[in-house]
Amino acid sequence: MPESPRQLPPAALIALSKGNKIEAIKIVRTEWNLGLKEAKDQVDEYARSQPALAQASGNQAASGSWVMWLIVLMVLAAGIYYYFRSR
Repeated sequence: MPESPRQLPPAALIALSKGNKIEAIKIVRTEWNLGLKEAKDQVDEYARSQPALAQASGNQAASGSWVMWLIVLMVLAAGIYYYFRSR
């Protein structure tokens, strides 16, 4: 039976739950004194073993893109408003 992945540091788990994989890798590198590849492999292995975590990361990314589009539309609307107001 394959060994389950090592439990990540709490700060790395929080970063992963927020969808910030790069931050999680940095934390693992620092706390476990690993190289970049080793830390990335550890974070990837842990993420693969946690389906709920992968699903939460996907939902976080989708939510972020929706917010980005809303901001772009608001800026565009404000630009159009000020353009026609100054005429």
